[in-house]
Amino acid sequence: MKRSFRKLLATFLLGLTIGLIPINGHAEKLQRFSDLTAVKEFISEMHEQHGFDSAHLAHHFAAIRPNDAVLRAIRPAAVPEQQRSWQRYRERFVNTRRIEGGQRFWQENETSLLRAEAIYGVPAEVIVAIIGVETEYGRNMGKFSVFEALASLAFHYPPRASFFRGELVQLLLLARENGVSPLDIKGSYAGAIGIPQFMPGSQRRYAVDFDGDDRIDLRNSTIDAIGSVARFLQQHGWQMGMPVTVPARINADPAALLAAGIKPAEPLQSLLKQGVIADGDAERPAALIDLVTPDSATEYWVGFENFYVITRYNRSSFYAMSVFQLAEEIRDAHNKQRAAR
Repeated sequence: MKRSFRKLLATFLLGLTIGLIPINGHAEKLQRFSDLTAVKEFISEMHEQHGFDSAHLAHHFAAIRPNDAVLRAIRPAAVPEQQRSWQRYRERFVNTRRIEGGQRFWQENETSLLRAEAIYGVPAEVIVAIIGVETEYGRNMGKFSVFEALASLAFHYPPRASFFRGELVQLLLLARENGVSPLDIKGSYAGAIGIPQFMPGSQRRYAVDFDGDDRIDLRNSTIDAIGSVARFLQQHGWQMGMPVTVPARINADPAALLAAGIKPAEPLQSLLKQGVIADGDAERPAALIDLVTPDSATEYWVGFENFYVITRYNRSSFYAMSVFQLAEEIRDAHNKQRAAR
């Protein structure tokens, strides 16, 4: 028993030493970035691998501090997994405000949306819906310092430190390529940037200069955001003119099909043989999707490749279904508005 206590105490003290455990929950008690060995090693790696000036990077790290709001926001919700509610999630995104906002956004940007659809094969309503879900058409892009947020997560959030360290590298490369200071880039608590909320790595890989001004600006150029969302989906395998998802019923135990995941891996006819009831091309790869709401019947859908592609933007079936249903509502409203002119 004493040995176990000593082991726990040693682990706790080590966490304090390397700056991974907040004291009393306050980030100001965490070690400054400039004092962390891991940060010094990071600076050295950026110098050796990418040619960054070490003193300049050290100055940037000295200008920021661990952000407690970021660390609180990233922690998993206290609500148990079984309490996740599709209906509660849906109400946040598929609502009158976002549908009407989507109509206005489409009307204001119709030329760019149609051009993106023609080039990348992604329907205008899907582009609009993703921007609507992500930032409500640019209204809520985040006010965090992306550099401070990513540094906080890279060096003070062990569960996903590797991922956020990689995005911190991408941010510094992105800032250098665009001739801006990383300290000036604003975004979400998780480091997402601009109208479409691209992580720095996604911006470097998929974003496009869609307005032709020789720079990519996802925060101030709606046109760049539209083209970049479309290209992201196209690069992840969007199938032009193909279905996204269809409602389903099931008259058998769905456990095995759900355990297979949301990536379409077998033809719809195989799901039909296992008790799924749904319409669609029997040869098209499909996956069973469950949308759970506590104290209500579970909704079942069949997701096709385009549904899976939307989850590459945010790896959640709730997210993808919200995008799909918001897109359908916006398209219907847009068509009615156009017909009434």
